[in-house]
Amino acid sequence: MIPAENIRDWRGRPVVDVEDSKIGTLEAVYVDTLGDEPVFVTVKLSSLFGKTHLVFAPLKGAVVTPDHLKVAFARDLVREAPGIDPDGELHAEAEPGVFAHYGLAYQTGSLGERRLARR
Repeated sequence: MIPAENIRDWRGRPVVDVEDSKIGTLEAVYVDTLGDEPVFVTVKLSSLFGKTHLVFAPLKGAVVTPDHLKVAFARDLVREAPGIDPDGELHAEAEPGVFAHYGLAYQTGSLGERRLARR
């Protein structure tokens, strides 16, 4: 797994899909609270009208190159992922949907604690 501190250095860098198509730019890193390992990033998307939006992309299978972060998922799948406003936060009840969008298993901690925390 890629250390969270290394990925944070890439904030503002391009995020591309499995075919090197640009998705957006890396905004933040989210770690799994059960192991403090980075598991998702938010990718900043911009619309034609200048409005920005952040979507979640898994780090499973991701590769850091000198030019970008390459995720192991298709551009359209990432762009359609659950998201938040740039100044918003991911609510606990929305976490399962982020995992489910990518077919990833979701389970709260043994005491029902959240799985994702922004770092």
